[in-house]
Amino acid sequence: MSFELKPVGSLCVLYVMAVRAEYGPNLQGCISPLFTGVGPVEAALSLSAVLARLEANDRRPGLVVSLGSAGSRALVQTEIYQASSVSYRDMDASLLGFVKGQTPYLDLPAELELAPKIPGMKQARLSTGAAVISGQGYSSIDADMVDMETFALKRVCQHFDLPLIALRGISDGNEELSGHNSWTQYLHIIDEKLARIVGELETALRNSRLDF
Repeated sequence: MSFELKPVGSLCVLYVMAVRAEYGPNLQGCISPLFTGVGPVEAALSLSAVLARLEANDRRPGLVVSLGSAGSRALVQTEIYQASSVSYRDMDASLLGFVKGQTPYLDLPAELELAPKIPGMKQARLSTGAAVISGQGYSSIDADMVDMETFALKRVCQHFDLPLIALRGISDGNEELSGHNSWTQYLHIIDEKLARIVGELETALRNSRLDF
């Protein structure tokens, strides 16, 4: 299935998701996203290639919106949160004197802010990495929720000078993961809630209520 840029108000939105497992009937009724695949490498590769092609054909979007699930030991399961910031938990050059999470020789902080903020949305700090987190794995992470793509998407959007909104439904984290179903069992609820938030986001865009 190919993605589509969606005209909303005065700009076009590119919706991005990792995999089709998170793309339920409610989201299918309102968006046609780009699927990047799982993890930071696939996310960066897929979004970079698509944005470069769109820009070359003068079809540049005005906003990228990333939708999907996240794990959290602290947040409410099945609730939707907008990522207020994102960090890269796999990056650790602290033995060389760099701050943990900060990419060496890159003039950026370890934690990158995400904007614009959707009015009335619950905000949470997000950590991206290539490993699935469960149980005691959360104890070493300085963030409210975890995923596997958003930091990569943010860096690509920075390169193309585009704003990124990341919306995550909490699919797991309050219990140890015990297989694929531990992640998928609540995705149908998250799909319904994400679709509703997409509607609210698009209304805010049409009414110019987002501060870019």
